[in-house]
Amino acid sequence: MNFTTTIISRAVQGEVLTENEVTVTGVEFDSRKIKAGDLFVPLQGTNDGHEFVAKAIENGATATLWSQEAEKAPEGIAVVLVKDTLLAFQALASYYLLEENPDVIAITGSNGKTTTKDMTESVLSQKFRTYKTQGNYNNDIGLPYTILHMPEGTEKLILEMGMDHAGEISILSELAEPDVAAITIVGEAHIENLGSREKIADAKMEITTGLATNGLLVIPADEPLLEERTHSLSQTVETVGIQKGELSATILNEDKGATVFSVDDNGYQIPLPGSYNVQNALIAMAIGRWFGLENDEIFQGLAYVQVTQNRTQWLKASNGADILSDVYNANPTAMGLVLDTFAKLPTEGRRLAVLADMLELGADSFSLHTSMVEHINDQDFHEIFLYGDEMKGLKVALADRYPTLAVHYFSKNDKQKMVDTIKNSLHADDSIVLKGSNGMGLTEVVEALQS
Repeated sequence: MNFTTTIISRAVQGEVLTENEVTVTGVEFDSRKIKAGDLFVPLQGTNDGHEFVAKAIENGATATLWSQEAEKAPEGIAVVLVKDTLLAFQALASYYLLEENPDVIAITGSNGKTTTKDMTESVLSQKFRTYKTQGNYNNDIGLPYTILHMPEGTEKLILEMGMDHAGEISILSELAEPDVAAITIVGEAHIENLGSREKIADAKMEITTGLATNGLLVIPADEPLLEERTHSLSQTVETVGIQKGELSATILNEDKGATVFSVDDNGYQIPLPGSYNVQNALIAMAIGRWFGLENDEIFQGLAYVQVTQNRTQWLKASNGADILSDVYNANPTAMGLVLDTFAKLPTEGRRLAVLADMLELGADSFSLHTSMVEHINDQDFHEIFLYGDEMKGLKVALADRYPTLAVHYFSKNDKQKMVDTIKNSLHADDSIVLKGSNGMGLTEVVEALQS
């Protein structure tokens, strides 16, 4: 990236307050990450980013956006005056996207969007220069940040789009104007804010707001809430699923380290367990085929994908037990899928599960947590550890249905006690799965089991 302050001011409809023309080679909104030659974007968060312009200058910033009074603008740095720094940040991203003009692939969903993003990037990178959302930079700040960090010459840009409320994905889709879009699943995440799965489906479908009229939308075949919302679309719609959909897979073998499946008599594998991960792979496959990849290229991309940490990640406990860590986020649909998958995986010892609260489920939270009893039984699971206030209902339900199953309950203040209990119970040949919302901090439990 090489933008002069004049180009920046035109792209964001701002005004250059300083006389000397300067060139920026990068963009950051965190003053601690500033490097020489960067543009600093002072955003309004818990703190006002304008308070950190001096630190950005100290770290080598060449220019800064500025939305306060012009007479208060800092000295010693080029200043571009704008009305709103976030809107300017997004406008600059749109300008850079237009300049580079890659094909844009947008991915959203209540669960699996990060893994699907990783798979899609791995597949497309077999043939094209690709770049993807790093970490969870998938909101109105993270998405323009991803675009502005896209290397020059990128041919395919894979953008993850997240949301908490209605209207948020529309903004992201209009900004990115994707050529291809995909929805992984409609779960119950953020149902507290949206009210129903129907409203969640509406919010996910916002990804089509900026979708090219001749573009592609990929959706799961087993989700009627999405299918019925695609009837009026001009774009191509492709459904994917396990033994259903226009692109369907048959699972051939599944173990801890990999899942083997076939599509159109061709064999594929992914280094992950679970039919839900095969469905994510089918989305990546559909996108790869749309862009003309051959079967062997798709096979290589899926077989050697590296997924983002804490998404269906196998680890080792300090005593040698197998840990399946899936602790970045959770909703009832996703937790049920993980439990169903884990129950089928072979293990030399026992199967244990650590389940933490799923947040933002609203008025139905108690019943949704309790419904997890349908995914647990005393034949496949030997010990259950429940963590958080919302898990109280599941504790009662498990005790009623499986009185001999060992179920331990811990309040949110008893995390260390839970860790100690798990460590005392966990055998070297056991397998243990951990699933819960990111806000419950199960990452700390995973790390404690490894130490």
